[in-house]
Amino acid sequence: MRASSQQALFDQTALGDLAEGLVRAARAAGADAADAVAVRSISLSVEVRDGAVEESERAEGDDLGLRVLVGRRQAIVSTNDISASGIAALPERAIAMARAAPEDRFAGLADKSRLAHSWPELDLLDARMPEVSTLENRAREAEAAALRVKGVSRSGGASASAGIGGMVLVTSDGFRGEYLGSRHSIAMTAIAGEGTGMERDYDFSSALHASDLETPEKVGRTAAERTVARLNPRKVTTQRVPVVYDPRVANTLVGHLASAANGGAIARKSSFLKDKMGAQLFRAGIRIVDDPLRKRGLRSHPFDAEGVAGAALALVDGGVLKSWLLDSATGRELGLPSTGHAQRGASSPPSPGPSNLFLEAGQVSPEQLIADIKSGFYITDLIGSGVNGVTGDYSRGASGFWIENGVPTFPVSEVTIAGQLFDIFRSITPANNLEFRYGTNAPTLRVEGLTLAGQ
Repeated sequence: MRASSQQALFDQTALGDLAEGLVRAARAAGADAADAVAVRSISLSVEVRDGAVEESERAEGDDLGLRVLVGRRQAIVSTNDISASGIAALPERAIAMARAAPEDRFAGLADKSRLAHSWPELDLLDARMPEVSTLENRAREAEAAALRVKGVSRSGGASASAGIGGMVLVTSDGFRGEYLGSRHSIAMTAIAGEGTGMERDYDFSSALHASDLETPEKVGRTAAERTVARLNPRKVTTQRVPVVYDPRVANTLVGHLASAANGGAIARKSSFLKDKMGAQLFRAGIRIVDDPLRKRGLRSHPFDAEGVAGAALALVDGGVLKSWLLDSATGRELGLPSTGHAQRGASSPPSPGPSNLFLEAGQVSPEQLIADIKSGFYITDLIGSGVNGVTGDYSRGASGFWIENGVPTFPVSEVTIAGQLFDIFRSITPANNLEFRYGTNAPTLRVEGLTLAGQ
């Protein structure tokens, strides 16, 4: 892509001016308060199979949303037509909708004192979008590396993508901010075996900057090695054993905590954590942090979707639940300040959600973590949701490797693991191998005594 056209994509000044004009128009038309958000999205992706490009896609667009408040009534209108004619009627339409909406005593803009006035440089944007040919080469290299591994019978497809996404936010309280980030990824799925004995697995790498990606060769080789290791799985009997979560699935346990600690679920009383603020949920050494200001973090942002300044937050510290994830509305409902975790699209109101969420590393290596397990299960893949957010009951399909005398041995598939999230949280022991590969991250985790349902 030419440098001049890339600069145009990176410049959100016109979008900010458009949003600012909409807010002024809404106030002039009778809104007591208003905010406008513009969301920019550009994506380029290719898929390759057997060396040939199967699909190549490019998409780009700007979406604009206007929220107005008339007393405690609010409404949102949005459009992807940002021409003058496309947005001219938005303010009056939004106000008419708000006047007909039911009252919401918690609706409103963020507390003005909480708005960000400056923010750190988070290095979110890779200054150059790759050419299509570059993405094709990355995908082909990943696939070729996988097919070179002995035991791989065919390719399940490789892909590479790049994109830019960002947000402009303007409020009638005087806030105006914008940020833009890039995203690059490589993925490969390999297939091994034949017929009913066929297995597949994958690997991928995702980063804001292309220079932080793992090499296509490594992604392809890892996908292939994982696939071959799954061949000829065995069944195991139903029993209660220690379970160890590989990092690529350990983060799901942190995600379950975040869902239960979401202010929306707490306000609705639909979370098993609703009365557990200040409770000892984990062992004393466990700390779980959400950090929107992590440099080059996959979900980093300098301010949230209401303009509240970002800051690191310990959800769990010393094993104790310390906070909910809150936006302004859920905070008001619960009698607490926003934690700066509002998220929003152009057509939706703010709601709370995590950014860069992680469980801090422990003191022992993954090998030491499992060394004393005579019989146990090492999970590398989970299937289905199977979590009841109201009760904390936990049941998921799983596959992985059987642990014998401290060593993962033969592959295991078609089993179900079950327990209760309170019990799971209390028994978690983390290894020291935390890496930041996803939006939510955790090191290898050991959980004592889950029920494994086999044959």
